[in-house]
Amino acid sequence: MKISGISTHVTVLEERSRAFVKVQTDRGIHGWGEAYSTGPDRSVAPIADYLFRLAGGEDPRRIEYLMMKLHQQFRFPPGGVGLAAISAFDQALWDIAGKEAGLPVYRLLGGAARDRVRVYHAIKGQDGEQAAERARRLHDEWGFTAFKTSPYLLDPEADRWGRVCAAAARYFQELREHTPDDWEFAFDPHARILEPVRALQLANALAPFDPYFYEEPLRPEHIPAWQRLRAQMQVPLATGECLYGRFEFLSLLAAQGADIIQPDVCICGGLLEMRKIAAIAEAHYVTVAPHNPMGPLATAVNAHFALATPNFKVLEYVLPSQQTRRRFDGVLLPEDGYLRVSDRPGFGIELDEDAIRDDRYRHWERHAPARPDGSTGYV
Repeated sequence: MKISGISTHVTVLEERSRAFVKVQTDRGIHGWGEAYSTGPDRSVAPIADYLFRLAGGEDPRRIEYLMMKLHQQFRFPPGGVGLAAISAFDQALWDIAGKEAGLPVYRLLGGAARDRVRVYHAIKGQDGEQAAERARRLHDEWGFTAFKTSPYLLDPEADRWGRVCAAAARYFQELREHTPDDWEFAFDPHARILEPVRALQLANALAPFDPYFYEEPLRPEHIPAWQRLRAQMQVPLATGECLYGRFEFLSLLAAQGADIIQPDVCICGGLLEMRKIAAIAEAHYVTVAPHNPMGPLATAVNAHFALATPNFKVLEYVLPSQQTRRRFDGVLLPEDGYLRVSDRPGFGIELDEDAIRDDRYRHWERHAPARPDGSTGYV
């Protein structure tokens, strides 16, 4: 079997353009992968075309060999845009391998370590009672018992930090008062805090109400800051969505800078790399909660990873709209707050090319917040 073609397909899911890579073979078997939205989604196509120049004619089942070849021939670290395309390519190779073997991908990863995959969903509200109502609706319809929310009821760029922390504590207390005691709530400051001491102050404000985890309060670049922060915190510290491959995660884990890591299979280098990251984490007694604000294809890839990974904790999940569900065959939907993974060959999901044929590109970009003094904050 040989790789005979690579194509990129862009469609709009939940108001954002998403890029998908299709790898074709000379035996008529194809595979799908999803690239992360690091910026302009149109950047995926030219890199995917370059990947075909490097990998065309190769056996798609030689995933380890192909990933090694791509990284070596890129010579320099490919960065976020390059790794997004490589990640999608890697996923498509696993999809092909499963289809060719007639097996679901998790079987190729060593089989199921669990029966189902727990998922959590984002919530928000103007106060804790309103957010709790959103959580109850998600529970009543889909069975969710784990949620994530922002701690910012006040503007962290403009309000006094003590007030920001006090408002976050009141918000969490209201959430607890209006929801069952066994539900889990994680908090995501979204890497918008510069000073580690402020991240600690916010963590201490949330700690009395038992957060599930405290996600990425700081930027990821300076590992010693994470090491010091975790040593002082009383709640589980999670990070990793802005890191890439196993070497960056090794630095974080060796420094004991996190309790939970959150690699993203659409940007870390793909499923093969994610498995290596998880193995390093397991050796450091750290669990994995994949970052997954993506579409149904990425969710399927993550679900197969989660099913076969012993130190998996929980998976981020975005409920797909009806329009999104019409674009895919095999979308995984929660039952009692868990995903049950299909035994269809590969990842068990297909993008309907006819359904997206007339789609038009929709521009999307991030915008940094403005501070009162005119400078920009972290997004």
